[in-house]
Amino acid sequence: MEIDEFLSSLPKSIVTGEAVSLPNNVVRRILKFAKLKKNDIFYHLGCGDGNAVEIAAKEFGIKKSVGIELNKAKATNARKEIHGIKNAEIVNSDIRKANISDATVLLFWFNDPEIIDAMTERFKRLKDGVRVITIWAPLGMTLPNKIDFPFFVSKKPFRRAKSIRQQIKAIYHSDCIDFTAAWLLAERYIDALEVVPDDYRRFVNMLQGMVIWINAWNMGVACEDEVPPPVQTYVGILRTFFNIDLTGMIKTQK
Repeated sequence: MEIDEFLSSLPKSIVTGEAVSLPNNVVRRILKFAKLKKNDIFYHLGCGDGNAVEIAAKEFGIKKSVGIELNKAKATNARKEIHGIKNAEIVNSDIRKANISDATVLLFWFNDPEIIDAMTERFKRLKDGVRVITIWAPLGMTLPNKIDFPFFVSKKPFRRAKSIRQQIKAIYHSDCIDFTAAWLLAERYIDALEVVPDDYRRFVNMLQGMVIWINAWNMGVACEDEVPPPVQTYVGILRTFFNIDLTGMIKTQK
């Protein structure tokens, strides 16, 4: 099975991250990382069950905490969770259309390129000083202001990287990614989000680590000059034992 076939077999909401809910302690870590303050107005874009909205309002005591959720049933359930909290609200709307003009901090965790591009343009129109929290990667080609991988804070006015290599160096303190770095990045991501059951941890680490390295290779920012033996081995394991073929992803270098 080619990787595209594998991904297409999964629910779209899982692939984009829309159906993945962050555990409470992960939410607390993210909000502390962003230095949420009492005068902040926080928006969680795609808030799901609303736990981040509730935690920001109750535990951080901020001015206003808003969740925006497209799914009507999820929005209804989220409203039940924040019932009685005066500085919290849930809006049932598309994040690309909802009013976010008063935001000072936004949590934005989407992987769909079209949504990322659309929201990046919206963020550029917000007032200076606004902090955008992203997970796994900075906002577009921006150079993040704060990094606690896999969490990033980008502050407006956003600083644009001149190249992917410059962005990688700003994030990882190296202008290339080797096999070991790819494996460890996948491991850190899994640890930080706390959403992968132990029984699947090794498989997810292997799959994600290979995808990270292959993407680095395809963008010309892998440290190696040829596909290293560990990558060949793990790609073979995924193909033989899990019927997931990543070989089609690896582009021939010119």
